[in-house]
Formats: sequence, C-alpha cells, structure tokens
Amino acid sequence: MTWMKQELAAAIAPLLRVAPLVDVAMCDYTTWRIGGPADILVQPSDEEELSALLTLLAERDVPWLVIGNGSNLLVADSGIRGVVIRMAEHFSSAVWRGDEVEASAGMLLAALALEAAERGLAGLEFARGIPGSVGGGIRMNAGAYDGRLGDFVTFVAAVGFDGQPIRLEREQIHFAYRDSSLFALKAVITRVGMRLQPGERETILAKMKEYSQRRSLAQPLEFPSCGSVFRNPDGDHAGHLIEMAGLRGTRVGGAEVSQKHGNFIINRGNATAAEVRELIELVQERVYAYAGIRLVPEVKFVGDFD
Repeated sequence: MTWMKQELAAAIAPLLRVAPLVDVAMCDYTTWRIGGPADILVQPSDEEELSALLTLLAERDVPWLVIGNGSNLLVADSGIRGVVIRMAEHFSSAVWRGDEVEASAGMLLAALALEAAERGLAGLEFARGIPGSVGGGIRMNAGAYDGRLGDFVTFVAAVGFDGQPIRLEREQIHFAYRDSSLFALKAVITRVGMRLQPGERETILAKMKEYSQRRSLAQPLEFPSCGSVFRNPDGDHAGHLIEMAGLRGTRVGGAEVSQKHGNFIINRGNATAAEVRELIELVQERVYAYAGIRLVPEVKFVGDFD
C-alpha cells in the first residue's frame, strides 16, 4: 500500500499548487482532535485544481472524502483509506457586492459572519460561534439561536464528481432542519452566494458578543468537541433529554458527556474514536429508555468502526 500511496501522490502533485501529504494524522484536522491516518490529504486552491483532481480520482477509481474545518466529523482510529480533499484556508475567500456575498466553501463561518458585521450586514450573527466552514455549513443548513444558513442562500456553485461545473439557484435547493437537498448532489460545493440585510455595525457586533457570552457560559469551549452531537427531536432539545436521563459527566475512556451541556461530548485529552462512538451509542440507549426517543446524530462517522 505504501508504494501505491506514493505513486498516487506523485500523480496528483502536478495538479495542485500545494503538495499532497501522505499518511496524515486526521486528529490534526478535526475539531474533536481525534482520528487515525488518511492515506493522502490534498488541499486544492481553486475550482480548476479541484476539477482536475476529481477527474484523476475517477479515472483511477480512488475513494475520496471532502472535509472543511473537520467539525461534525468522527474519524475512525484506523483512519481513512483513499484521498481526503480538504477545502480550507487555500479555498477561503469572500467577494462582497453590496448586501450580497460570494464565499468560498473553505471559509470559516465565524470569519464570514465577522466580515459581514464589519460591513454593517446582519443575519449571520448566530454563525460567529459555529466551528464549521461555509461548504459544510450550507450542506447541512447549520444554525443556532433560531438562525439558519439556508435562509440567506441565493446560489450554490460546485464541481461535479465528473469534474464538470454545476450551479444551482435558490429555488432549486430545498433546506430543512439540519438538512438540505445538497446531500444528494453528486458534486463538491465550491462557492455559495448569500444575500444579507443592511443593519447597524455596532448593533450587529453587540448581538454577536451576546451570543458569544451565552455560548461560553453554556458550552464547554475549553475542550475539543464537534459541537452538538445530536439533532434536536421535534418539540424538545437533545441536551435537555440527555441531562434528564442523568448522563452529564458520563465517561467512556477519554470521552465525556459535558457537565456544561448534555449535547456536547468532549475529548478530555486522549479520547479515541471508538470511545466516542461507544459513548454516543450509550447516550442513545439511555435516552430511549428514559423518554422513548431515539436521538439522531448530527455527526458523520468516517472510516471503519467495526
């Protein structure tokens, strides 16, 4: 396998400005700080590089996975076979035109929200504390404090699995709670258009500060986590159900249900993916026994957990 990785990395290298990395520890690329090695990690700089890369991977029948900031992602301790495509700092610009913005998929939501605030544009205040990137956030319709990213989308640009460009207008996309039709799109999101609302800069920044204070009081920001682990069921909150089931502080190895917020599983420094997965399943069982509700994870499990 080693020589095959090196051969594939050598074939990919001429397509990209940033050299591919081999046997990369994914714990360095996830907000949980957990995960085994990926065979190859690549970081395209633009849509042309991404198109060429996807075309090559399709021709060679190589499995691949796209990530952004690595939030809402639990990578198995055995790692990831194939290629990880990281849409991050090399794919993270924003172009502003009045109250509209075209943001690259790798841009952090927190950075986009702050840029909007500085320009006196309201709507993304809730996103300042979300640890994800634009592409992943739009795909799952990330939200907080009654705000959802999908409410502001005007278009989504992507590169198809075959390397061809795709553009979807707002009316072609369906958004729901922590979900969208973009999950079924056979393409990698590259850019997102949004229209925001004019507002007073100081008022917007004050609202952001209020949300940040609320988060720091209610969420265990001092520990690595993925953010919320479970979706909220209809008519209730996952964190409330977990706490009512007596699960605060429950541990499996280095993984722990936060004392601050039941819907956060934190890495106390040496947690493994297997321990987090076991704790997630334990929480599901206990909450079901307590309330008859099966909690659905927001987390995406990647790699072999068997």
